[in-house]
Amino acid sequence: MSLTESSATNIAKAGSFASRQLAILSELDRNEALTALHEALLANKNAILESNARDLEAAKQSVAGGSLSHSVLKRLDLSRPGKYDDMLQGILSVRGLRDPIGNVTLRTLLDDGLTLEKVSCPIGVLLIIFEARPEVIANIAALSIKSGNAAILKGGKESTESFVTIANVISEAISKTRVPKSAVQLVKTRAAVSDLLAQDSLIDLVIPRGSNELVRSVKENTKIPVLGHADGLCSAFINLDADPEIAVNVIVDSKTDYPAACNSLETLLIHEAALKNVFPLVAKALIAKGVSLRCDAPSKTALEENLTPTEADTLQDAQGSDFDTEFIDLTLAVKTITDIEAAIAHVNSHSSKHTDIIVTKSEEAANLFMKGIDSAGVFWNASTRFADGMRYGFGTEVGISTNKIHSRGPVGLDGLTIYKYLIRGNGHRAGDYFEGEGGRKYKHQNLQIL
Repeated sequence: MSLTESSATNIAKAGSFASRQLAILSELDRNEALTALHEALLANKNAILESNARDLEAAKQSVAGGSLSHSVLKRLDLSRPGKYDDMLQGILSVRGLRDPIGNVTLRTLLDDGLTLEKVSCPIGVLLIIFEARPEVIANIAALSIKSGNAAILKGGKESTESFVTIANVISEAISKTRVPKSAVQLVKTRAAVSDLLAQDSLIDLVIPRGSNELVRSVKENTKIPVLGHADGLCSAFINLDADPEIAVNVIVDSKTDYPAACNSLETLLIHEAALKNVFPLVAKALIAKGVSLRCDAPSKTALEENLTPTEADTLQDAQGSDFDTEFIDLTLAVKTITDIEAAIAHVNSHSSKHTDIIVTKSEEAANLFMKGIDSAGVFWNASTRFADGMRYGFGTEVGISTNKIHSRGPVGLDGLTIYKYLIRGNGHRAGDYFEGEGGRKYKHQNLQIL
């Protein structure tokens, strides 16, 4: 990794050159770089956490002044229990995954001595723009190196101290391996971003990670393909036959395990037949965890009849805008639904296509919901918090995609590869293949993938 203040063109050119070198390195070379990366971050943990503490102190002042949200502050904190260890484990997990480069997914015999293959290969140069989350540098460095891509990173000003320290540690570690130093570049100045977004001839994919404003701004100001999501509007539907214990476990975990995450629950849909038997148990458990419920009229009435006066006093009236809001906090919008078709319609109209869940005993209802919901992740009787690269077994992720092309959901190694077609022949000429006398015919025979 290199810290750079070069021009956008030079940064992009350096990344492009590095990507071509990375693409031909062996898996062993790339894995050795990840080992060096892990060891360096482990050895320098104290120095990195000290830098992170300085960022946190400045961020707390910004929160007090109203210029920074509590959710950003939470994402910034590398000292949160388990977070640093998870970052380190993510590197090792990526190292242990199968090499994503060079995998043959199709082999066809076009004719004798003429073979076609579809083979996975790196995308090329990635531009990743992110806010807070200093662990993103390590995550993306590992994923990029393993997948053979060069990465250009721009972090938010709120985590500058952390980024610079981590970047220096990674730079020194990589310099001792065969991975080119410019394979991972950290851009320090915000002014360089707009110029980098104009480098569509050299940069192949932009991945924004942060606020809705950041993602939308990136999409509006570049011709480069963008992989990302603007919101994490995750919804849950409690069907009329939901098991109360499962409903409590799944909904409470979805909302309270880590409210600042993009895969936390923001909207709860309740079948009207579950208002009096299942919903009060769920609501009590949520309120006990400090969740503020914004309810529509039917759900609020049902709770007022089943909660203690103290619990009922915490309820708020839902506004229409609440069902289009990513709270990323202990606030949950609640709406009453008449049937599963209405639930599907609501989710598809209001969801950000991230992750949505159904709680039901019925396999038929679950299958209908999972087929009908147009989101990157759709779960049955499981928390939205499972929408995560580590939990999917991807090692770690470069981000969550709600796109409907190339890659959806947590984007790990496979999401950072594309493919190319390779033909091996022996002087074959396309002009020899035609109908009629003397023309050759294609065999188009599927071959075994070795």
